Amino acid sequence: MIMVAAMAAVLWGTGMAMGTPKRARWIMIALLLSLVIVIQIALPDRHPLREATGGDVRLWTLILAFGAIGFVYRRLLQALRQKAGASEHPVETPVKPTSFSETELNRYGRHIMLREVGGVGQKALRDAKILVVGAGGLGSPALQYLAAAGVGQIGVIDDDIVENTNLQRQVIHTDDRIGMPKVHSAAEAIRAQNPFVTVKPYHRRLDDSFAPELFAEYDFVMDGTDNFATRYLVNETCVAGKIPLVAAALTQWEGQISVYDPANDAPCYACIFPHAPAADLVPSCAEAGVIGPLPGVIGSMMAVETIKLITGAGDPLRGRLMIYDALYAETRVITAKRRPDCAVCGAAHLP
Repeated sequence: MIMVAAMAAVLWGTGMAMGTPKRARWIMIALLLSLVIVIQIALPDRHPLREATGGDVRLWTLILAFGAIGFVYRRLLQALRQKAGASEHPVETPVKPTSFSETELNRYGRHIMLREVGGVGQKALRDAKILVVGAGGLGSPALQYLAAAGVGQIGVIDDDIVENTNLQRQVIHTDDRIGMPKVHSAAEAIRAQNPFVTVKPYHRRLDDSFAPELFAEYDFVMDGTDNFATRYLVNETCVAGKIPLVAAALTQWEGQISVYDPANDAPCYACIFPHAPAADLVPSCAEAGVIGPLPGVIGSMMAVETIKLITGAGDPLRGRLMIYDALYAETRVITAKRRPDCAVCGAAHLP
């Protein structure tokens, strides 16, 4: 009994020293207890190893059962807290006052001082509704900066959960939220960052059965997804709804970003990328890797471009594709025009 407890303590301490997540440490403890149970069952009575590990399989089975009950109870509590959080932040957009509070004026003062933004631009930000597709590497910084900027309503849709491998670059999530749906993790971070923002999490995969209805609730869409099927669906839905789209993508050391807005004579995503490349030509981050800060750079650019669209400041990236090479610190901008024969936004395909 004492030997098993000592081994468990060593496993836990070693995991802490190496920065192993709690979930992984508990799994190691469970595996240790499972091994002890196997020893108790497989070895004969009074065997030295069996005696050293407690001598009775029933004891360890009971301990393992209590551990499993505790784990299930904890997960149920997390689920209930998420539901409670959703009920505390109702889906309906609250009625906002016509003027800013003193706290808001102080918070957004650096924006209001900018002549390109001012009080009118800050009010436009507060009145804006933005849908972010994807709460991963690109969505993380974009969501954080939109919330900090005071965007009134932010929707975020993603069907993934937070994993340990995400934390190297998806900065909106934290270690204690591993296993939580990304949209709920992001919502918690947004509410903690800015209580004046309304956030709507949608824990589901985007598909064409409800995309048009969902997009119609928002003024702007940001696409930070990592697969071409969703990118094309987002683009088609935005074109049909005449919604400006800020979309970006990245791999390894390179990222790209543009504003797709055919309603304002800018190309759509399909104008520039009419067909998805072969899967082996564009490996995923899991296959090819990605430098951690790169999503932060490109995701922040997405937030800047969206804020420019909302406030009317400067010249957004309509009709221009910006490519950023982090490895060699180079930026290139490629001009792009609408294609009359585009299968999505071409004259023959629009009402």
